[in-house]
Amino acid sequence: MISVYPAASRYSVDLGWLRSRPHFSFGEYYDADRTGYGVMRVCNDDYVAPGRGFGAHPHSDMEIVSIVLAGKIRHEDSLGNNVVSSFGEVQRMSAGSGVIHTEFNASAEEELRLLQLWFMPKERGTAPSYEAVRFDPAKLANSLLPVVAEHGSGETASINQDMAIYLSRLEPGKTVVHDTGSDRKLLVYVIEGAVSCEGQRLGEGDIAHIGAVARLELAAVAGETFFMLVDMPQEGL
Repeated sequence: MISVYPAASRYSVDLGWLRSRPHFSFGEYYDADRTGYGVMRVCNDDYVAPGRGFGAHPHSDMEIVSIVLAGKIRHEDSLGNNVVSSFGEVQRMSAGSGVIHTEFNASAEEELRLLQLWFMPKERGTAPSYEAVRFDPAKLANSLLPVVAEHGSGETASINQDMAIYLSRLEPGKTVVHDTGSDRKLLVYVIEGAVSCEGQRLGEGDIAHIGAVARLELAAVAGETFFMLVDMPQEGL
């Protein structure tokens, strides 16, 4: 079972300093049919102008993942973390019982592009925590590289949820296979290029919700393709 959401169907935000393409309801944008998928609540593709960003604001009981696609992001929080990350790095913040943080474009010249992803936690009220991990971008080639997982280590960030996030860069004509349980929910987001997925073509910016599929094949169909795959439990929306 697959439901495809074309890029053109997504809401668009342009505040001058921020251009965003939220997939789910976010901020002033509300769509009763798009409030989440599984345990996922936010899937934003954000472009932030040099030197601009999100001022101090609180979070609780939410797993927040930031994947930098271009530029640099500076994260500061009430736990004392002050970290700058660039492409090849992933930030994960477990808000737990409560945390305050800021996120800014760390460059005065270069635009920042990042994927901002929020997930409901497996356990609520835990102590807040933060980590930033670096992966080797070369390992994305023709493979599914886990960059976030419930029991992360090394180049994989950990998260308080039974889930995983994979990134992949496929060369033209190459295919990757993801074996999972048919009781799982999958989300595919095409960052660049196009893939064939469950008999459908997903172009740049397209998103697919996939369920009841134990073996998923993804093939590059339009030059080099860069995409994200999220594997989540069946519970939730």
